[in-house]
Parts: sequence; structure tokens; C-alpha cells
Amino acid sequence: MKQLWHGGKIYTMEKENETVEAVLVKDERILATGTYRELSPQADEEMDLKGAAMYPGFVDSHLHIISYGEKLARLDLTKAKSAQEMLEMVKTAAETTPPDQWLFGEGWNENNFADQRIPTLVELDAIRKQPILLTRICHHVVLANSAALEAGGITKMSKSPSGGEIGRDAQGKINGLLYDQAANAVTNAIPKEGEAYIDYLTKTADQAINDLLSYGLTGGHTEDMSYFGKFANPLTAFQRVIGEKRHFRVNLLRHHAVFKEMMEANVQFEEPFIEPGAMKIFADGALGGATAALSQPYSDQPGNKGLLIHTDEELDALVKLAREFDEAVAVHIIGDAGAEQVLKSIEKYPITNGKRDRLIHCCVLREDLVKRMEKLPVVLDLQPAFVPSDFPWVIKRLGEERLDWAYACKKLVDRGFMCAAGTDAPIEEIDPLITIYAAVERKKPGASHDGYLPKEKLSRFQAIWMYTVGSALAIGKEHERGMIKRGYAADFSVFDHDLFDGTTLDMLQTKAVKTVVAGRIVFERKL
Repeated sequence: MKQLWHGGKIYTMEKENETVEAVLVKDERILATGTYRELSPQADEEMDLKGAAMYPGFVDSHLHIISYGEKLARLDLTKAKSAQEMLEMVKTAAETTPPDQWLFGEGWNENNFADQRIPTLVELDAIRKQPILLTRICHHVVLANSAALEAGGITKMSKSPSGGEIGRDAQGKINGLLYDQAANAVTNAIPKEGEAYIDYLTKTADQAINDLLSYGLTGGHTEDMSYFGKFANPLTAFQRVIGEKRHFRVNLLRHHAVFKEMMEANVQFEEPFIEPGAMKIFADGALGGATAALSQPYSDQPGNKGLLIHTDEELDALVKLAREFDEAVAVHIIGDAGAEQVLKSIEKYPITNGKRDRLIHCCVLREDLVKRMEKLPVVLDLQPAFVPSDFPWVIKRLGEERLDWAYACKKLVDRGFMCAAGTDAPIEEIDPLITIYAAVERKKPGASHDGYLPKEKLSRFQAIWMYTVGSALAIGKEHERGMIKRGYAADFSVFDHDLFDGTTLDMLQTKAVKTVVAGRIVFERKL
């Protein structure tokens, strides 16, 4: 059956401002584009957009789908404005959390607190004797009570692991904060086995994908394989949720901790909806928790340069392992020291099979590093929404001298880098329009200033291009996804307002009215 989409503005994203009048779809692909008059005689069914605007399917290039689903179900601490308010929220949640279950909270951020005070271990212990685990907004720091620390085997005698740190107060006592790799002991102690757990993951993934579809997202590049027990647990959840039951495209990045096991197990993926992705590696931490690896100390913490997760030798071994399986790497890089370490490794072990390595975040760079990056087959996976989230406090953390190559979206685009856009959800809001607004305005909605580092503002076309063509480039699918063009996948995001029309604040009021994957309407909003 041939479907004809028409009746609204249809942007191809192949060229700026390029539109077509109608799109003919057959067997999950675009058969032709052109005028309604020339294509309508070939159609068996007509899909009238009724004035809505249609784009190639928006794809979030970096997120954690199951973790995002958990955020939807867990205590949301993002709105807490003080340590006391955060504690009150935890106390209220504790009243309804069964004693045989952990209490989880997500998204606290002391930078949003008036006093910037983080609750103490003693305060958490006063609320509950059973485990409490509260994850910071960046997911590179957790705050645990004594029961959670005990479950992870962390005591006053414990030493910080490589690539992590066990937080202590001025007297040297454990304070409940665990940075990066130090959190693994506690998170690994959370029960993650059995059919009931897989059912929980399935429901969580299902809820998350339903939410993604409601924002017009047709897919996402997600990293979930190493956080939920055996890799088969989250993989099974995705297989139960995605496919003929529901069309949605996930590219599964494979964390280095499970990469070799997955490769040797010859895992079968249900392409084109569940696809294998690159090896995921974390090079460093985050700026919020002051664990991102910098070449010079933090301006507000003169004795701290952050953390490298791996030694040079360990990172080299991981990149070499990926190459042994002809696979690219996708590396979390926040600080310039982390970027430098990663560049050394991928220069030493270059990808040679036409795939592209992915450099994720790239928040703090230097001119010499950018010149080296220009010589490599890399895609930059950027999160524009980090800008309104991290500014203005990050200025104090980095110092004025490092801002030239901080969060430098436009300079990187202008230098010719292939750039994709993602949210790192649950770190940032999943709505792609919030990210596009952040890329274009570089401030919170309604703020009166001209944006943080305004020279780095992108055009609307550039920002939307990153969600469409850019995301396809990140996985080498630019010849079949990311544009509305003959032969390409029939993946469409349809909005009730033209994103190129009106003000950027108008754009934030826009709603997805249809989400189409492989020619099938998988989400529809009643107007």
C-alpha cells in the first residue's frame, strides 16, 4: 500500500529552507517526493497533515532510555531548591516506600541550592534505616545513607578505587558521597536478577519509549547494557518492547564492561529497530561534581584537576579491544585532559573500516585538541541543553581563560565537524525542542540576557539538522536516515507549529502531533 503525506510544510533537511509538497511512502521507505498533483494518482491512502509541519524523524543521539524510565517512576529531586527541601522530599517518599525496598531519588543539584549545601549522611540516616540512594543530576555522584553504604561493603576503612572517590568530611569521616567509580560498589548491590526484575525493566523501557514518542522522537542512541545486572536483562526488555509491537529505533551502545562478553556471545539484534552500537567508554567525570578531568586545576578548587577513569594503558587496551572486533568507540569526554587522553588512544589505534568514533559532550576543549580532532573520522555528540543548566556557575568553576573552547557548538560546526544532538536523559529534559531552543538561544526560556557565550549560538536549521542528519551520521546511516528523500526510511516527526516560523518561545509551545517510524504512526495526539 502506498501512502501519500501532504497538506502541510514538509522539510527535507537536505538543504536549508527546502520543502516538498508531498511524500509517497511504500514498504517502510520513501518512494518519491514531489507535488501533490503528480504523486496523488499513485497513492492508495492519503495522510493529510492539516497544516502541521513535517520533518525527518528526530533522533536523540545520546541518552539512557531505561534510566530515563526509572527517573519517571522515582522520586524527582530536580525541583529541590535547598538541602532542607531535598530532605523533606526524601522524608515524604520514605513514608510510602516499603521497608524491603530501596528508596531511590534522582536529579539533585546543589548548584541550584541557595546555600549550595549537600545533605549529610547523618541527616539521611535520621530519615530511614533501610537503603537510600540519591543520584546527582550528572549521574557521576551519588549520596547514600549508611544502609546503602553497608550493602556495598563501604566502611570507614575503605579506600577510593581507581577512577573514583569515596567522599569524606573535614574530619576524614565518610559523608555518604560517592564519585564516579566509587559508586559501583553500592549500585552493584541493588538486586538485579530474576524474571520479576526483567519484567520491571520491560515496564520501565515501555514507559520511557512511550514518553519519547510523545515528543516526536523516532529513535535514540542509548547506553543501558551494563547497569541492570547481566546485559541480557536490558536487552530482553528492549526486545519485548520494540519490534512489530512498536516501531522505534534504538542503537545500543555497549559499555566496555560488557562489550567483549556481548561480542563473544554473538548477540543477535533485531535490526533495523534494535541495532548494535559502538563500545561506550567513560574517560572522566562531570563538571558539576568537579570530577571532569582538566589539564589545569579547577578555578574554584585549586588542588583539584578532576578524575581520569582509566590509566593511559587501560584506555589503550579498551580501544584496541574495540578495533579487534572492527568496532568504533563512543567516549564520554567532558574535560580537556580527558579529551587529550582519548585522542592519544584513537590516534594510536585508528578506526579503518569506514565507521566513525564518537566523542561525547566535548565540553572543555583547546585549539590544539581541535586541530587533532579534525584529522580523525569522528562525530561529535553534543548536548546544547548543558549550557542553560551549567551556566553561570560553570564560569567560576572553569575561569574566564577556559571559556573560549567551552561548550563551543558553533565553532565546532563551523570547523566542519559532523555534530549530533542529544540530551543525555535523564540528565536533561528529553524534549528535543528544549535542546533546540538551548542551541539557538543559549539561555533558560524567558531570561533577559543575550545568552551564555552568545557567539556559539546555532541557527534553527543547524540545531534541527543535528537531530536529524547529525544523528544518522553518528551511526553511519546518513544514506538512509535523517532526510526526507527518495529511498530513505519513512521516519517523520510532525509538529503542530512550523519550527522555523515565529519566535523561539513559540517553538517551545509546539507539540508533536504525529510520530511516524517506518511508515507507521506510532504516536498521535488528539487536537
